[in-house]
Amino acid sequence: MNDVPESPDNAALQRRRNRLMLIGLFAIFFGTLAVAGLLRFSGWQPHGRVNRGEMLAPPVDVHQLTPTLLDGRAYPWNPVARTWRIVVAPPADCGPECTKVAHDVHTVWEVLGREATRVDVLWLCPQPACALPAGAPAINNLRLLQPDAALRARLPRVEQTTHAKGRGVPVYVIDPNGFVILRYAAGSDPGDLRYDLSKLLKLK
Repeated sequence: MNDVPESPDNAALQRRRNRLMLIGLFAIFFGTLAVAGLLRFSGWQPHGRVNRGEMLAPPVDVHQLTPTLLDGRAYPWNPVARTWRIVVAPPADCGPECTKVAHDVHTVWEVLGREATRVDVLWLCPQPACALPAGAPAINNLRLLQPDAALRARLPRVEQTTHAKGRGVPVYVIDPNGFVILRYAAGSDPGDLRYDLSKLLKLK
């Protein structure tokens, strides 16, 4: 049986359809990229990924620094252990606000449950004679660090210790690789720290 030749009109119509389909695919692909880029640069994130602390962009690299514990031993970052850190760097004249932040951090650490073993609390001492404030609860994974000007200088706005209701102490989160990724301003709700850490600890 001989094939019936396609008419010029049908061939032109088919080419137009193919061209429109190709244009549509390009529009969908590049349109999706454009929308994603717009949302990314506007700061939008999916609801489940929004953090409550201040996300530091870019993260502050402290992994090349080697903090020293009060007993003289080095505190290693050791990324393989996948340990997260809550960092408190109180000022030298810290009073009741230090006691409050110590209680807040202790509460957050305990609420983390079994995951708390993967979280160290680093208390960056402002002076050589250093201890937790009187009446502050003990934290199993607490590490008292010797004064370290280089580390303190890399904690963004660490000197901002006032807020609407008085004075406080900023709190930071350092990831397992030694990058400061989150900051909680003085007077922040400790529930925000707990919320963010709970999500971060699910990362493997």
